Amino acid sequence: MTEPTGGPEGDNQPGLRMPESSVGQVLQRGGEELLLVKLGDRFTVKATAGAALEEPMAELPVVMTPGVAPMAMLEVQVEPEARDEVMTAVRATAGVAYASHVYQIHNDPVAVVYLTEELTLQFRAEVAAAAIAQLAAEFGLAQVQPIEGVPNGFVFRLTAAAIENPLKISNRLSQRAEVLVAEPNIVVRSQGFYRPQDPVYAQQWHLHHGGGRGLALNSHVFAEQAWDITRGDRSIVVAVLDDAIEVNHPDFQGRGKVVAPRDLKEEDFLPLPGSPTDNHGTACAGVAIAEENGFGAVGIAPGCALMPIRMSGLLDDRAIETAFDWAVAQGAAVIACSWGAAAVNFPLSLRQRQALTRAATQGRNGKGCVIVFAAGNANRPINGVVNEQNWPQGALRGPTQWLNGFAVHPDVMAVAASTSLNRKAAYSNWGREIAVCAPSNNAPPGIGLPQVGYVLTPPEVRTGLQGLGIVTTDRPGQPGYGFGDFTGDFGGTSSACPLVAGVAALVLSANPALTAAAVRQILQQTADKIVDPNPEPQLGLRYGTYGPGGHSEWFGYGKVNAVRAVQAAVQQRTPAIAPQRQVQYRQTAQLAIPDNSATGVVSAIAVTDGGAIRDIQVTVELEHPFLGDLEVFLVPPNQAAILLQGRTLGRRTRYQETYSLATTPLLSRVVGERASGQWQLKVCDRAAGDVGVLQAWQLTLGV
Repeated sequence: MTEPTGGPEGDNQPGLRMPESSVGQVLQRGGEELLLVKLGDRFTVKATAGAALEEPMAELPVVMTPGVAPMAMLEVQVEPEARDEVMTAVRATAGVAYASHVYQIHNDPVAVVYLTEELTLQFRAEVAAAAIAQLAAEFGLAQVQPIEGVPNGFVFRLTAAAIENPLKISNRLSQRAEVLVAEPNIVVRSQGFYRPQDPVYAQQWHLHHGGGRGLALNSHVFAEQAWDITRGDRSIVVAVLDDAIEVNHPDFQGRGKVVAPRDLKEEDFLPLPGSPTDNHGTACAGVAIAEENGFGAVGIAPGCALMPIRMSGLLDDRAIETAFDWAVAQGAAVIACSWGAAAVNFPLSLRQRQALTRAATQGRNGKGCVIVFAAGNANRPINGVVNEQNWPQGALRGPTQWLNGFAVHPDVMAVAASTSLNRKAAYSNWGREIAVCAPSNNAPPGIGLPQVGYVLTPPEVRTGLQGLGIVTTDRPGQPGYGFGDFTGDFGGTSSACPLVAGVAALVLSANPALTAAAVRQILQQTADKIVDPNPEPQLGLRYGTYGPGGHSEWFGYGKVNAVRAVQAAVQQRTPAIAPQRQVQYRQTAQLAIPDNSATGVVSAIAVTDGGAIRDIQVTVELEHPFLGDLEVFLVPPNQAAILLQGRTLGRRTRYQETYSLATTPLLSRVVGERASGQWQLKVCDRAAGDVGVLQAWQLTLGV
């Protein structure tokens, strides 16, 4: 195999062939064709299992750059005129599985594209399994798995029999009559939408204010009035997908505050910052759900729970599927994403679109997760063309298509940013797909460029940009945006996004029966129609008013209003069905907990009552020299395990706790199910050195 050997939706036309010169240059993605350009000074190498490349590669005229390429690839730099010759030599080197070009999307200096070994294929409904297998064998592919929710859709991986890279194979397959979609699984890096600066303002005006310097009347979200109705409920979990979250921050403490943490970068369950720049997620999480504890900042939904998910920083198909599927499986009600692809034009792949659709339609037992994405900070459309000029080194020039595939997904709420003066934030992206806006800071527009860093988008903004920053949680101590536990000037659409996510969590706290679509409708219908009649200072556009249907390209349906949204949710409540009786079971057999064992110890309770579950409580009694080693799971009859307690108990040695629907929202999975069957409690010790005992546990069911 020479490279990691990975059609538009709709009807393919037999006989209409792609020119051979384009087969290795066109990327099929989301029903569009993107032109790729090979980067002349680098390529990637992947070793065969167990092989080390440092010694054989040392004899070649390359410079190895570990940690630059994603996943298990090694990126190497080479003189452009020698690239192809060196790649040929590398492919002949023992221990090399493949060597691949690195690509850039044409006229898109942000998007560096890496190929993987995977392809996504969707076949016509009438294509039988035998025909699919024959086609796969023809191109040297092996089927990996079906794609949930996509008829006749599968993930394939290239085998040693493949003679072309995944780009060429997908283009050839897209021209076959039996194929509906053929996409290589590419990897691009994620880009956070933040604008942190030194702290300059020490009050959370975005929640509530009474006026003052730099503050327009009603530029906040009316949090105090909303809190008179609800301050959030622990059963409503906000998943924050970001670079990392400092879960040990004082404002993320409290009973049941942190639920189902996950680190997809280190592949464990402690999504803590790993580098000095991992600051973004902690600030975003604070805007949404920082606890009201008399200590520091307060989130818009302080009573809700946090599901911290550390992303890998890579946006291939599997990464998106893993993150969103985890959030759904662990009971997230709202998913906040203050990031996008490091690309100017980024349509979503079939698998990525389907992962978001699954979360929005299958989450919360079919009611759907509310998915919120930041619109971005370049002052460009999330889906539109701009005639670009004056970029450094001509990076962008002429009519340029901008597309944020995540923000324009039909099941996503795209959030723009307004300022403390109720005007458009200069950087805020815009377009017909914007759902609502929320208060944030003001700053010049900019975008992240690979190998360059954060650069301003031209033309230069020469006027003063007025607007206050957002106060939120920061990494404790010296790491972070400042030198304390909080930062005073967070911002960007990165801050507006979790603010809307938190308001959505308040809405669901007031009425958990609402569907995700109903929450979106409430947020849009109750938003404040702020108006900005002035041209924005960069491109001179005037999109600050509302057209037919009450929509503005700058502000969506308006600035989110927490109290009006919560009031609307309350008005749509339906009476709850209370449990008629309570049954209780207790298991007192003491069991030793094996040290450093993923299998752990399992204790069972047989329930004979056949009523439908309306309420549930689980009481656990443990002794262990270091309780922070332990994870505790409840396994209901015929269901997957539910995480009751992660490794957050620290140095305590004795523990007795009751988990309920109010403190452990994942337990809502069993509501409505039959009580009868075998229930199990599983306790796992995840670190070596200490042995403990499961003393007893109790199951109380309201039926």
